[in-house]
Amino acid sequence: MSGPHRARLADGRWHFQHGPIDLLISADGDAAACAAAIDAAWRRFGPLLGELVGELALLRACARPDAVPDGDCARRMHAAVLPYRPTFVTPMAAVAGAVADTVLQAFVRPGIARAAVDNGGDIALQVAPGADDYAVGVAIDLGGPRSTREVPLPWVLRIGAADPWRGVATSGWRGRSLSLGIADSVTVVAADGARADAAATMIANAVDVDHPAVRRARACDVRDDTDLGTLQVTVDVGALPEDAIERALDAGRARARECIARGLAAGALLVLAGRWRAVGHPLRPGLRHAA
Repeated sequence: MSGPHRARLADGRWHFQHGPIDLLISADGDAAACAAAIDAAWRRFGPLLGELVGELALLRACARPDAVPDGDCARRMHAAVLPYRPTFVTPMAAVAGAVADTVLQAFVRPGIARAAVDNGGDIALQVAPGADDYAVGVAIDLGGPRSTREVPLPWVLRIGAADPWRGVATSGWRGRSLSLGIADSVTVVAADGARADAAATMIANAVDVDHPAVRRARACDVRDDTDLGTLQVTVDVGALPEDAIERALDAGRARARECIARGLAAGALLVLAGRWRAVGHPLRPGLRHAA
């Protein structure tokens, strides 16, 4: 595997990449502070993948309170998923968000007004007092079979300095990771990226229904390096009747409400076949070209 790479993009953002980790980083504020923060983020990013690989066996095992990883990023992953026990979950359910959180720590310093670390759509944010809110546009994948109900695009999530929420993550069977459920997407806002990632994974797993249109396979037969073993994961979702879509979304909404009641998430937007459920923190239909 080649080593880490970084490049400054034409729009001023930075691209950090190492193996499967692919980050887009932006920062606003004092120029010198931003430059120092980028350098600090790069120094932290360099060894990060090696640290995670070094604990991979533990991170791919079902999370246990007495099996705490050593690295700070791995500990974030472990802490984010532990509240979901006794349901089977591994720290890998929070890896993308935890990586974003870990790199973001370099930007928590004087002179930085705002910063965002986007790890493939799982985002960690920093907003200092007095800084402009972040307006996160939630793009919903409408590909494939759907009902006739229109979903407005994009949805807008605002996060400001006074909000305690700093993480946004999305999960679903169409995404990068395997899913036990059939959601096209579940987007969650939570205290940080790791907790948003974990909650999005667990809520997306709960958006589910038994129906012949849903095709599943053992996770280990779909992907060699999976942490899900022989669990059945979704590989295709065909046309579903309206009642099946509603039942699946209702099951996911119940799980989202549970997560919010326990303080594990602030809000969630669940999408399946063109239908949606919004729970908790307001994600509102916004302008088509929202920033």
